[in-house]
Amino acid sequence: MSEYINVIGGGLAGVEAAWQAAELGARVRLYEMRPVQQTPAHRTDQLAEIVCSNSLKTDEPGSAPYLLKEELRRGGSMVLEVAHATRVPAGAALSVDRGKFSEMITERVAAHPNIEIVREEVTAIPTEGVSIIATGPLTSDALTTEIIKLTGDDQLYFYDAIAPIIAADSIDMSVAFKAARYDKGGDDYINCPMDREQYEVFIDAVLHAKSVPLKRFEDTHWFESCLPIEEIARRGPETLRFGPMKPKGLRHPKTGEEPWACVQLRQENMMADAYGMVGFQNHLRYGEQERVLKLIPGLENAEFLQFGQIHRNTFINSPKILNESLETRANPRLFFAGQITGVEGYVESVATGWLAGTNAVRVLRGQTMLTAPQTSAIGALCRYVSNVETKNFQPVNITFGLLEPLPVELRKKHRNKRERHGVQVERALVDWDAWLTKFYRRDAETQRAI
Repeated sequence: MSEYINVIGGGLAGVEAAWQAAELGARVRLYEMRPVQQTPAHRTDQLAEIVCSNSLKTDEPGSAPYLLKEELRRGGSMVLEVAHATRVPAGAALSVDRGKFSEMITERVAAHPNIEIVREEVTAIPTEGVSIIATGPLTSDALTTEIIKLTGDDQLYFYDAIAPIIAADSIDMSVAFKAARYDKGGDDYINCPMDREQYEVFIDAVLHAKSVPLKRFEDTHWFESCLPIEEIARRGPETLRFGPMKPKGLRHPKTGEEPWACVQLRQENMMADAYGMVGFQNHLRYGEQERVLKLIPGLENAEFLQFGQIHRNTFINSPKILNESLETRANPRLFFAGQITGVEGYVESVATGWLAGTNAVRVLRGQTMLTAPQTSAIGALCRYVSNVETKNFQPVNITFGLLEPLPVELRKKHRNKRERHGVQVERALVDWDAWLTKFYRRDAETQRAI
């Protein structure tokens, strides 16, 4: 077979899509515009560069994020394999050394005999061959214009923000203490405690700090799960204390008591010389950030390796455009994957790349598309982006609210929410394994033989 699959975008979804297609024997051209054309948030030319948090969220059994990861692990996800190889301590979360993570993925993808990496900007949607658009939240202006023409919708953006990173040796450990929430993971996090007076001074400073003006004049559409701290603070003086600064489960080793509020710092790399501020994404001016964040106990002399910043995220109105197997309804040879589809989160993006890459090979070879089991996390995500109400379509992370509910008799039997969630996870993995055996694994061997 001489025809290529074009994968546009070398982020998490793009590299997973390219890898899955290549592993099935297809020839893949993976287009990444960096370093020819840079983005406002990226710093390197590596594939799968992580620009926001280095956490892929919790990997605690029984949780919805765990289920999504486990489905991908069982499906042979390359990105999840590398994530585990570059893991750093983060309690129950799967967090990675972002530099080693992107370096390893870049090396593996570049070495694959069926993948050709093309370093150039794609400015138009391909009209020939099979293509996957996985350009993520930072799609270039030129390609965004073309996508708008395809979708007929000019509201394709919301704003997202990045949290600061601090040099470990600049944190005052005589004030801060190491612990994980509810002792999950031991002492994986550094915690900066605040009493009530310190918290109130900090909130006042956040509310009066100067922000970076937005570059666009349209209404600002924030993603609710990634609000800047100043936006959270505007919703009430206690909102940060019940959000990213919540002290629940964090007891000070000297007093045994929970602080009034607490800022958590998560290890960024294997060297443990950099820590990210958990949930502290913001779009304050750099000078203001330094002034305000140094009010946090333990960070009075902090050295900021990266300040918080804001960037535009692009996504399509997928329910109007995509089928559940992630190809467009108007053109079955054109797929979308990643955050541009309206899934939010690293692993969610990987999941859509996994399915799009698999189905791209199938359509190239004239086979029927695969849809993931309805009870699975991947199935739930794809069902959401293809079928949810379109009037106010918003990006989502995987949650139990997206999963197919249990039958009434099982809900009556398991009245405890944690028990019900455990049963949902068990059921999903049984169905996922059966689906992999019946469709994916069997067909994968056939695909490779073609």
